[in-house]
Amino acid sequence: MLRFGPALVTKTLATYFPEHFLPIYAGEHLRRFVAPLQGDMEQGDASAWRTNRRLLELVRVQPEFEGWTRHEVMRFLYEHFDPRPRQRTIWKIAPGERGRLWEECRDGGFICVGWDEPGDLGQYQSDTELKQALDAHWPRGSGGSLTLARRLLAFRDLEAGDRVVANRGTDEILATGRVDGSYRYDPDRPEFHHVVPVVWDLSHAQKLSKPQHGWRSTFAKVDPSLFAKFTAHDAGSVPGTDQAQAGFSEPVAPPEDVQAVLDALDRKGQVILHGPPGTGKTRLALGAALALDGRADVLGSGARQRARAEAEMLHGDRIRMVTFHPSYGYEDFVEGFKPDLSATGPGLTLALTDGLFHLVCSRAAAHPDQTFLLVIDEINRGDLPRIFGELITLLELDKRNLPVALPVSKRSFSVPPNVRIIGTMNTADRSISHLDAAVRRRFAFLPVVPDPDAVSGTVGPLDLAAFFESLNSRIARHLDADHQIGHAYLLRDSEPIATEEDLAAAFHHEVLPLLEDYCLGRADLLHRILGGLVDAESGRPLLMPPQDLADALATEFTSGVPGPDA
Repeated sequence: MLRFGPALVTKTLATYFPEHFLPIYAGEHLRRFVAPLQGDMEQGDASAWRTNRRLLELVRVQPEFEGWTRHEVMRFLYEHFDPRPRQRTIWKIAPGERGRLWEECRDGGFICVGWDEPGDLGQYQSDTELKQALDAHWPRGSGGSLTLARRLLAFRDLEAGDRVVANRGTDEILATGRVDGSYRYDPDRPEFHHVVPVVWDLSHAQKLSKPQHGWRSTFAKVDPSLFAKFTAHDAGSVPGTDQAQAGFSEPVAPPEDVQAVLDALDRKGQVILHGPPGTGKTRLALGAALALDGRADVLGSGARQRARAEAEMLHGDRIRMVTFHPSYGYEDFVEGFKPDLSATGPGLTLALTDGLFHLVCSRAAAHPDQTFLLVIDEINRGDLPRIFGELITLLELDKRNLPVALPVSKRSFSVPPNVRIIGTMNTADRSISHLDAAVRRRFAFLPVVPDPDAVSGTVGPLDLAAFFESLNSRIARHLDADHQIGHAYLLRDSEPIATEEDLAAAFHHEVLPLLEDYCLGRADLLHRILGGLVDAESGRPLLMPPQDLADALATEFTSGVPGPDA
């Protein structure tokens, strides 16, 4: 990857001295490739370019690689010793408007995109830096230029072995491909100077049964389940493709966001996913639960299949889910005296009852070879010190199995080391700073932020992702980042909204009420966020028919945003 300085240095050296370097630039990848070739790196000699040179030396002494080109060696290493355990994003990239450059891309073995004015993408260290360059050429495009900058950098950072799809319009696949090298900037081309080499597989060319509305822009993420469907008939047609990569039922690596949650659980034992409303915190928590349950294969499946898998998982004994609320207490979570519904005598009979966490820990203690998980939705809506009580200390991994006497029953209790907790927290309701300090110390915190790529698509003249990014930029500027809106507000059945009626319903019935609540009593603040969509005299949002709303939002939020069609 080219995001970091050492990789950029290595690539620069390889450009000037190609005979001395392999086309592999990420330091971590290079170190992982050295191990299978039995190379012992010297201590302190871990720079990316030195590791690259060492790897090339090891390759040259192996008789199996005699006569191989540097790119053939690179492809072999990635196919057989891929250092990327996580599921990589599959990108759909349109080869020009209506696929007009497809024949050139197909015959030349590459994919290319426009936005040539900022020059070589390798010179930019961050999406903010590239956004500033884009704004210099399209000053009115600030609303969507950050989204565009992120997509261009994702294009630049495509790695050998990554999968891409070339499309024409919203319902035609021209080919699938496997990235075959690194990004290059080609100023000698008449247009579309940004180029990535790709080995194309034309056997997957087809018309889709229904349009993919999110494919109206040049870049879009491809759902792994969809990719598996249109490659299922010929999973071996692309060299180096195995069934696990094609999306079949072989064990698959979880997506990067799920893997981040799993890593935090391994490190800390419990994690809180926090972010604005509608960002998919609960969905991510259940995704991590599915991965822990050995069901990572369904994470890229359709909504119905995933919902069935989640229901089956929560009906089992290893993974439980609960929602905290203001009246939830210690007696619900750990233990307490509650009415005995089986009692037949007169009056109220109380019985000592184990709470949910007590039951989970008891099962975990009986099965130490399995991981048990408790998902706590809306964790910040409960009084956490009261709910956890003395057990807050036992959550620390180095204090697991440490016994304490419970104050109600006087029984000995401990938290087994194979128990994990995932909480979700809506930061628009309560920020992290308001949580009890003892709780904060014992949880890892992972942000779940609005994802413009999830709403890639257009409604009439409105680019949804650009509108979404621009609106959230205004909210963050005039309120704060915790009060942004999540991408779920612009989704229907996990797909970006595609009709003017759906857009009007989402905006008038969900987004506007949320913003009015945030700006309660401050009409000027609502006006700064929505601009011309608020009546200057009354301070009330303008009501308009669906066919006019898309035009109004495009004028207010995305006018001037550059973006060739798919």
